[in-house]
Amino acid sequence: MNDRLPPLEDMTAEQRAAAARIASGPRGALFGPFVPLLRSPELMTRLQLVGEFLRFGSALDDDLVELVILFVARHWDQDFEYGFHHPLALKAGLPPEVVEAVAHARRPAGDRFATVWDLLDELHRTRQVGDAAYGKALDLLGEERVIEVVGTAGYYTTLAMTMNVARTPPPADAPRLPPRERS
Repeated sequence: MNDRLPPLEDMTAEQRAAAARIASGPRGALFGPFVPLLRSPELMTRLQLVGEFLRFGSALDDDLVELVILFVARHWDQDFEYGFHHPLALKAGLPPEVVEAVAHARRPAGDRFATVWDLLDELHRTRQVGDAAYGKALDLLGEERVIEVVGTAGYYTTLAMTMNVARTPPPADAPRLPPRERS
């Protein structure tokens, strides 16, 4: 499949300013979801600021941020996000067996990881979260971090949907999601 929204060759002044802003921040370059999003420079700028906070300023532990991102990548079958974040997840301390479980859409071992998985899984399957999953997540994370789990999932869902529509190619030589297992 070809990239429907590849890098722009000619940019408007607004697009150039938005691209320069993202390149001057912690990401250091315009890539991945920001390439198609640049078609709407104001939306891209506002979204990337949310993402910048969630990735680089969140109260949520880095390994849990990466768990959420990998969960969303699997949910949306999004190879760019998975391939880009796979090494970041390992570097953040997410155990390889947890990364592998998420890649196969399986509940990971470990109370912290399973609790976040349960919250996200229930939310994505039922569009709600019951008292048991919410209470366990609240006990583990507290209100601020529960909200940041949900906000991170929502942000990365937006990126995944955008890249799926755009057919954004994954990074070269990056890991890919395994095919979904039939149940």
